[in-house]
This record gives sequence, structure tokens and C-alpha cells, in this order.
Amino acid sequence: MQKQWLLLLLVMSCCYYNIVQLLGAQNARTGLIEVDVGLILDLDNIVGKMSRTCIYMALDDFYALHDQNHTTRIVLHTIDSKSDVVEAASAAIDLLKNFQVQAILGPQKSTQADFVIDIGKKTQVPIISQATSPTLSPSDNPYFIRGGQNGSSQVEPLAAMVKAFGWREVVLIYEDTNFGRGIGPYLTDSFLAIGTQVRSRIAMSVSATDDHILQELNKLKTLQTRVFVVHMLPSLASRFFLKVKEVGMMSKGYVWIITDVLTILLDSLDAKVINSMEGVLGVKPYVPNSNELQNFTQRWRKRFRRENPDIDRFELNVLGLWAYDSATALAMAVERSGVGRPKFKKPVSTNNSTDLVAIGYSEMGPGLLQAIKKTKFQGLSGEFHLVDGQLQQSTFRIVNVIGKGETEIGFWAREYGISKNKRLPFNKNDTNDKEDLEAIIWPGRLHVVPKGWEIPTGERKLRVGVPVKSGIDEFIKVERHPQTNAVIATGFCIAVFKEVMDHTLPYAVPYEFFPFETPDGEPAGDYNDLVYQIYLGKYDAVVGDVTILANRSNFVDFTLPFTESSVAMIVRIKDDGRKNAWIFMKPLKMNLWLTIVVFFVFTGFVVWVLEHRVNKEFRGPPSKQVGIIFWFSFSTLVFAHKEKLISNLSRFVVIVWVFVVLVLTSSYTASLTSMLTVQKLQPSVTDIRDLRKNGEYVGYHNGTFLKGLLKREEFNLPKSRNYSTFEQYDDALSRGSKNGGVAAIIHELPYAFPKGSPLVPDVSRAILNVKEGGKLTQIQRQWFGEEAECAEQDGAKTTSDSLDLVSFKGLFLVAATSLISALIISLSTFLYDNRVTLASNESSIWQKLIAMAKNFDEEEVNSYDASKKTNRANEVMVVPANCPQSPTRNNSQLAEWNFTDNDQGFTTTENSTSIHETIEIVDTIEAKD
Repeated sequence: MQKQWLLLLLVMSCCYYNIVQLLGAQNARTGLIEVDVGLILDLDNIVGKMSRTCIYMALDDFYALHDQNHTTRIVLHTIDSKSDVVEAASAAIDLLKNFQVQAILGPQKSTQADFVIDIGKKTQVPIISQATSPTLSPSDNPYFIRGGQNGSSQVEPLAAMVKAFGWREVVLIYEDTNFGRGIGPYLTDSFLAIGTQVRSRIAMSVSATDDHILQELNKLKTLQTRVFVVHMLPSLASRFFLKVKEVGMMSKGYVWIITDVLTILLDSLDAKVINSMEGVLGVKPYVPNSNELQNFTQRWRKRFRRENPDIDRFELNVLGLWAYDSATALAMAVERSGVGRPKFKKPVSTNNSTDLVAIGYSEMGPGLLQAIKKTKFQGLSGEFHLVDGQLQQSTFRIVNVIGKGETEIGFWAREYGISKNKRLPFNKNDTNDKEDLEAIIWPGRLHVVPKGWEIPTGERKLRVGVPVKSGIDEFIKVERHPQTNAVIATGFCIAVFKEVMDHTLPYAVPYEFFPFETPDGEPAGDYNDLVYQIYLGKYDAVVGDVTILANRSNFVDFTLPFTESSVAMIVRIKDDGRKNAWIFMKPLKMNLWLTIVVFFVFTGFVVWVLEHRVNKEFRGPPSKQVGIIFWFSFSTLVFAHKEKLISNLSRFVVIVWVFVVLVLTSSYTASLTSMLTVQKLQPSVTDIRDLRKNGEYVGYHNGTFLKGLLKREEFNLPKSRNYSTFEQYDDALSRGSKNGGVAAIIHELPYAFPKGSPLVPDVSRAILNVKEGGKLTQIQRQWFGEEAECAEQDGAKTTSDSLDLVSFKGLFLVAATSLISALIISLSTFLYDNRVTLASNESSIWQKLIAMAKNFDEEEVNSYDASKKTNRANEVMVVPANCPQSPTRNNSQLAEWNFTDNDQGFTTTENSTSIHETIEIVDTIEAKD
């Protein structure tokens, strides 16, 4: 019997050898070059089995399609890594040593890939792995090709979801492995970019017991934050979510978000686990649907069930598609690399060397690596395109765990944000709005969006610290009930706080006030000390007239202010300027007054120069001429000038000047009207530095930070005085710095800034609603009366109401241009007319100047007068011949002459005089008349 078994074994060995030889001979005859490739998978889990089927099908499909035109063929050598890091590293060494593989597909886990990648780097063998951990970078490991997406690519859609619902705090829970820790920094940065803080980080060991998981969950229940982001592999996540359901944290108010690794493998989880996760949100890579994908899915199901009959329920996911596309890309790259028979180059001496060193390095590796990186095609998972050695992913699906599986509620794309339907165009830019998602079932089967924060069940109320001070009760006042000793807080700040918390917030937050005082009822410190109590954990919030300062912001968060910010300086008001007898001079500054006077005189002078030789009204004794210069120009101020202008140049000058006067008078009237009708409150001090320079006393409210401010401004503390009431303010300012009072009081404007982590944005929005709704104005009137608002004076930017010359520079430039132009034209004409005098060589310069002055002073017959006299001469010289010979003016006929033109019916006499003589006679007659 034993011999029969040995004979059977020998026959089978011979058959196997013959088959191998036959295949080798067939490949040799067809010219195919065999390229050995290693495949390292965890075949003890369903993902490894799925990937193995996909990879073998990828090579079958590829070579069936390219059997005739390809010269290479991949020969796979598969080794089970048994979900162990050492086994994976051992498998890689075995493949390199015994089979001299030119590339390795896998492993899929990041912890395993970390070791295998180092081996590939030393042997120049490309490692194509779907490990998603961001800690594994192709830039640091040149022979590492990421055949899946980088885990950090999902942080943007995760942050977009958190932003869409307005959650300001999250808790990150991850498994304590390289895979789990790798995504943490990326998630934290992404949340911070949208204004959301990672309040806590919980690292969960993969070997954690159920009791340890319960202990951690009970700690999480005490937190106010209710938004949790979970990054775990299915093995740990299954136990974790069962305990979440058990402790009651999968209920109203909670938000659970899972990363892609768990969402992708959701259908591999037990039905009981999926039921415990109802209401969870998640993201997963988007895979475009295609006929090729549908056909492959059907073929894969048949083959997978045939190879794994013991697995009842499991569907193909994107991990299998990435494995299929990676194998296809490798087959393409092997063919395109154009290498001959692949071989390893071993070191010269292998004595006393390790197995890894003895293996040597692949001569084909560098060329194959470059060919893989350049490979680009449309795969089953989408476009296979490597950028910096890793597959790119730009679109994600957003899903909601409901019932026995998941429901798609929307998509996220890097270019456009969130959208309901991938088939519709993204018509909004960078959309991150919850309205762009389908209806969501939240934990507890609720449809109301959780606010993401709550007061822990059974915990104390919100502890609100309030300052204890005397004097300014309108802002805040703290008393105790005489019988119950309960704290009674009132005032403007408290009223606003109650309006926000009790009526405006969309949810109830119980609170109670705690006065910041000593056992004997005195203030326990200043406002800095009060704010610091939040940092120490004594209070959850502080309400009062607390100003936002840089040093305080280091310890607490502030809400939106509901009154104006910063620090105010209270000073005395100067007397009203309307009582000044010379107020009519204030509308214009002195430089403008002087400029106007100069232009008045200059305009009168230019008009006199232009009219003096041709206009009798501008002639006469010197005193009259000087008077006309001043009279004419200043009379234009009220448009009372009556002198008739003859020169066109002077008319042009006056037109421009009248326009200038009109603008100046209108501006003066408007400014003076404003000064006389509008009350002006002028502060006596506008700059705090003036107080220090003059050695004045400065007051401040007792107990505030302003004492420190005065120190920073280098005031002498003996020059500072503190006060507690408005009455003391008034008395100190009235007496003044020299009479025991102060010149100014530095006062902190009122604020209420509850600090409460996730409460901050909600309270800020509520404050804004109170301000816009008009309720804040009512509260102000309630505590400060109808005249609650006061005018502020910005001393650093105080400007004068008087008009300056700068405002009229253009106007005066136009006037000056017209005046100078007219003067130049007139002077040029005069010099041209007297060119003979100027050209005379017989006279000295002085004589020429005297002659020119006389010529200028002589009256010139202008065109208007010449025309007038010519008409009069015609009346004398041209007369009807049949008129009476009486020398009357009406018929203009003289007895001595008879002007007759033989052709026209007129006659002339031989004794006719010249026309000019006749004109003189007529003028004499007119004078007698």
C-alpha cells in the first residue's frame, strides 16, 4: 500500500514537471517574457479574499484583450500574510529571495505596508499598496505606489459636513495604531480651518477590553460636546459601537461620524452592529457607474462565491476595484517598460550577509517604477491617474446608516462643496449648507438636527461669575435675598444675558450666578482675576462690563459684544462757540480770508488797467481811480457794481470773478448757518498724551483693568485717582485737576461675554438677534433712560468746521489764469501800438518809460465812440437838397453848404469842410443844447 502511494506521488510529480515544461516551451515558442510579481494579502479576512479575486480577474481580462500584441505576461506568486506585520515582511523577503519578483501588490494594511515598503526601497522593487495612512508618503518612499486614495483626502468632506451643521466642537476617537494616528493632524487642521475645535482626542487600543471601552464612553458622556468622529477598522469599530448603543449614547442629541474605511466595509459588519449604528453619518469615495462596472460586478459575484462558498453576504466595494485597477496598471507598465529577461543584480560577495542583502536589487525596478507612474486609463473605480505616486480622489459620497445598510444623502466635490445629486451640475460655489443634503435620520430616529452641545445629564448648572462692585449699579448690581441669602443679580448686562439665554437661544441652558467676592462681601479681585477664574475652572462663564483684552483672550473665549468696544475718555465740554462775537469770521480760515482779499484787489486792478484808456468811468483824478479799483472789485461781493465795461477782456475777467464770488458766498453762508444752528460739543481734551504732558490728574473706575492701562501709558500713579460712581465722576471733572479733581476719566465701556466653549457662537448669534430685533434698545432705555445714547468725540481725528484754502485751490487757479491772461493780452497790445516809441534810438530808457506812461494815461477813442461820432458826421454831411436852409439840428442842414450828388439828387459845395470839423461843430451845438 505504501509503495502504491509512493508510485502515485512519483507519477504526479512527473506530470507536474511535464506540464511546467510544456507551458514554458509554449511561452518560449510564442516569445512571451514572464515577469514574476508577488501578491501579499490577508487571506484570513474577507477584504483580502475579495482583492485576490479582483486581481486575478484583472490579469485574465487584460491578457484576454491583449493576447496577440503583448510580449510580456505577469506570473503571480501569492502569499497569505495572516493579518500580521511580521508575516507580511517575511512574505516580501520570501518572494524576493525565491522568486525574484519585480513588483509586489499589497499588503493592504498600513502597518504591514510600512515594513514592506522599506524592503522594496532597498531592492528597487515597486510596492503597489492600497494602504491609506498619510504617514506613508510616496515622496519619502520612492518605490511606494499608493493604489488607493490617501486617507487625508477625506478630511475636507468631513469638515464640510461639520461646517454645514454649524458644530463648533468635535471629539476625535481613533484606534491607537499608525493607521489611526496618521489622520489625526489632518483632521484637526481641517476643523480649525472652519472654526471648529477638536475638544478631545481618544486613542483606543485595538486590544481594548469591553470594560475599557465602557470606561472611555462614560468619560465622554460627561463632556458637553456631542459630536464624535470615529476612525477605526471594522474589527475594533464593531465592538465599540455595540457599547455606544449599550450606554445610551446612540440617542437624541448625539452625532456620530465615521471615516471612509468603516463606511466602505459597512456591509461586512454583523447585522447587530449595523443596527447599533443607526443614525451615523459617513463618507466614502465616489465610484462612477458604467456598463463595464456592472458587467464586472456580475462576473465577480459568481467567481467569488465559487471560490468562497462559506461567505454568505458580501458585496464588491471600492477596495476591490482599486485592486483590479492596480493590477491592470501594473500589466500595462510591464509591457511598456520594454525590458528583456528580468533579473536581480547581486552583490559581489555574499559571505556573512543577511538574506535581504544577498538578494541584491532589481535591474528592471527603476524603469518599471517610471512606467507605472506614467500609466493613465479609465478604470472600474474611475480615472486611474497617479499624482506624486498616489491615486487621486476628488468626489465623495455622504451616507446615512439606516436600517440594515446605508442611504445616500449627498455628494461632496472639491471644486463645489456639498450637493444632493451628483448627476445635477453644481451650480453654487463652495456650497456647505445642510439644505444641500437629503433628509437625515439622526440617532434616536429623530429628524431634528442635533445642536452638537448639551449640558451633561445630571451635571450642575452653568456657573456664571458676576463682578461685585459698588457705584455704577446701572451696569451690574449683585445683592442677596435677606431671607434665603440667594444671589440676586440685576443691571443692564444681566438683563441682556437673561434675554439671550432665556428667550433667544434655541435650547434651554440652566444657569446660576456666583458673585466674585470674599467671605465678607468685598470684591475678591479685579476684572482680570474674575476672568481668570474661568481658566481655573471655578466658573463656566462671566457676565458683566468686561472688556475684550489681548491678555484675557489667552485664557477665555469672548462672545460678540453687544455695546461699543474699547475704552472711553470722559472729559469736560467747552463752552458753545455760538456765544462768540466774532463767530462770523470762523466759517473761513485765515489763509482763505487773506487769499480772497488779495484776489479782490488784484481783480479790481486788472479791470482798471483794461478799462482806463477806453472808459471815462475809470478815468479822473488819482484818488478817484484808486477808489474805483477797490469799489468795483468789492462791489461784486454783493453784485452791486454799476460801472459799464467796454473792453471784452474786462468783461471776461468779471464773468469769471463773479462766478468765484458766487461759490465763495454760498460756501460761507452754508458754513455759518451750520455753526449758528447746530450745537457743537467740543471736548476740552482730545488726546490722552496731552494729559500726561501737562501733568494732569486722571481718574478711572475702581477695580477695572484701567489702572494697568495708565501704567502702560506712563502716567504717574500719584496723578491717578479712582472713583466708583457717576456722581463722583461729575464732581471730579467739575473741580478739575488743580482743585482736587481730574482733567479726564478713563472708563471701560460695558460688555457681557459669557465664555462657554460651544456656547460662544450660539450666544453670539443670539446677541445679534437681540440687537437687530430692537430688544437691546428697550433694555438700554430701561436702565439708562431715553437719553442713553451720547455723542462721541474722536480726539485723534478731530477736524475744524472752518473752510480751508485747500478746498478752493482749483477755483482760485481758474480766476488767476483769467486775470493774468487778460493782463498779458492787454499789455501786449499796448506795447505793439507803441512800438515806434520803444524803437526810438534818440530817447533814453527813462524817457521811453515816461512817454509810455503818458500814452497809457491818454484817453483812447474806442470803437464804440468812433462809431457814434461817425453817425453824427453823416447826419451833417448827407442832407436832402430840397430841405430848408435853416441851420437847425433836426434837419442837419447848414446855410453855407449845399451837398448835392448829381446822380442821386444831392449837391456839394466848393466850400465844404472836413468831416472832423463838421463833427466838432455838431458837438458844439450839442453842448449848447
